[in-house]
Amino acid sequence: MFTGAHVILYSQDAAADRAFLRDVIGFAHVDAGDGWLLFKLPPAEVAVHPTDGEPRHEFYLMCDDLDGVLAQLAARGAEITRPVADAPWGRLTAVRLPSGSELPLYQPLHPVAYDL
Repeated sequence: MFTGAHVILYSQDAAADRAFLRDVIGFAHVDAGDGWLLFKLPPAEVAVHPTDGEPRHEFYLMCDDLDGVLAQLAARGAEITRPVADAPWGRLTAVRLPSGSELPLYQPLHPVAYDL
C-alpha cells in the first residue's frame, strides 16, 4: 500500500543542515531542484508513545554500534551534544546540526521492526 515515509526537519539554517546530512552523516540524496536535497534514509519504523502533554513527533537515527558511529561522526567534525545515556531498551545521544538543533542517535537494545 505505502512505498515509503517522508520525514521533514524544520531548520533555521536549512542549507547548512542539508550540507551536514550530505557531508557529515553521508546520506545519499537527490536534488529536487534549486539545491533542495532529499535524502535516502535507512530502513525505518514508527512507534506510538502515550503522553499527558501536547502530541509531538521525534526523529532518531538508529545504529547497531553507537560508539563506533560517534567516533566516525566526531572525526568528520560533528559535535556530540550529550553523553550517552544507557537505558534497558537502548542507548541515546545526539549530535548538533549547524542550525543549532540536535539530531538524536539511538542504539536499540530491543527487537526492531525495520527489517521485517
